[in-house]
Amino acid sequence: MTRHEMRFAGLWRAPLPPGTMYAKLADIARYPGWWPAFRSVRQTGERECEVVIRSMLPYELTVRLRPLVDDPVERVLEAELEGDIAGKVRWHVEGDGGHGCVASFAEHVSVRKAALRRWMPLARPFFHLNHAVAMRSGQHGVVAGAEPLGRRR
Repeated sequence: MTRHEMRFAGLWRAPLPPGTMYAKLADIARYPGWWPAFRSVRQTGERECEVVIRSMLPYELTVRLRPLVDDPVERVLEAELEGDIAGKVRWHVEGDGGHGCVASFAEHVSVRKAALRRWMPLARPFFHLNHAVAMRSGQHGVVAGAEPLGRRR
C-alpha cells in the first residue's frame, strides 16, 4: 500500500430485513436523504453518478461512481470510484439470524485530491476518524425511517 492509499472496512447491524437494507444501499440517488455525509448525487450517465461527500473535516470529495456489481440475489454491491479519490467500494448484506441484517463494507482507495495528498503523512488518523463519523451517520440514517423487522404489514 502506498502512502496515498487507504483501506476502510466495517459492519452495519440493523433491525431491517436484508432485502430492505440492500435496496437502500443500491439506491444511491436517495443517499442525501438519509446519509448526511452525502451532500449531493447527480446522474451523469445511464449507470454513473457524481457524488459530493463531506463529513466533519472541512473538505469535500467529488467522486464519479460507476457500479460494477449489483446482485440482489447475493445482495452484493460493488462500484468503482474516480475523482478526488479512486478505487473500489463493496457492500455485502446478510441476514442476522432473524434479528435483522449485517451489511459489511470494504473500501480501498487512493487519495488524488492534491490538498489532501500533501497532508496524508500527518493527517491519516484524522482521515480515518472522518470516515468513521461519516459511516456512523450513515448507519443511523439507514435505519431511521425504515420499517423495522417484525413490523411489516
